[in-house]
Amino acid sequence: MLLSSSLQKLTIEVVDETGSTNADLIARLKAMDKPRLPIVRVAYRQTAGHGRHGRPWIAAPGNALLFSFACEILRSPAELAGLSLAVSTAVLAGLRALMPTDMHRLALKWPNDVLLDGAKLAGILIEMARSSHTSSSVVIGIGFNLEGEEALAAQLSAQANPPAALARVLPQVAMTDVLAHLLNALAAMLERFSEHGLAPFLQAWNDNHAYAGKKVLVLESGREILTGIATGVDAYGRLLIDTGNGIQTLASGDVSLRVHIL
Repeated sequence: MLLSSSLQKLTIEVVDETGSTNADLIARLKAMDKPRLPIVRVAYRQTAGHGRHGRPWIAAPGNALLFSFACEILRSPAELAGLSLAVSTAVLAGLRALMPTDMHRLALKWPNDVLLDGAKLAGILIEMARSSHTSSSVVIGIGFNLEGEEALAAQLSAQANPPAALARVLPQVAMTDVLAHLLNALAAMLERFSEHGLAPFLQAWNDNHAYAGKKVLVLESGREILTGIATGVDAYGRLLIDTGNGIQTLASGDVSLRVHIL
């Protein structure tokens, strides 16, 4: 698959191993006065890859697509609310172009996970590299399980979300095809987000909310703080929980969700 015209000036780097593709690009953007963007850095193996709050991303070499996308968004940091949700809708759109007959098996978990059959297929980590009052240079990191699902599950703790790999539905897919579909979808999303923010993506996110209408446990640093019905997200990307005594809004912080099992 070819990249879209908006990505013809994209720089793509592929390395066998690095600590973290996010950290690599953040360091570069901070060190350069006018970096040429966008840049994509792909690693076959990351020795210090991580998700939210520094949690390690576990993946055997060759079993995952691990990449970071550095770009400039013409919005101040205060105007980036909900960016991770918009990114997740783009990842979903890219995947559905690859697997149109199985797209009903995909869903989104707030704030930054993509699920396949209810298990974690991909995670998203967005970090700020530099900013001004009119623009933000961000690095979007995506970790995506391609295969090796059983081996990965054996390495995770019992409390972790169970993993899924794309091989469940696309056993022969090429990593380059997955990357191209994701980059095209990300480029289209970022162009709209720069102009309109989260608003154009809210409906798509809520339509694909994995836990919509379900009773959930809200955990903070592993401790249960709230139970209620997950109803969706608001215009700022905050999760809405109906507790029975009103609607609670949650920003991401160190908050995570679990389906409430009686």
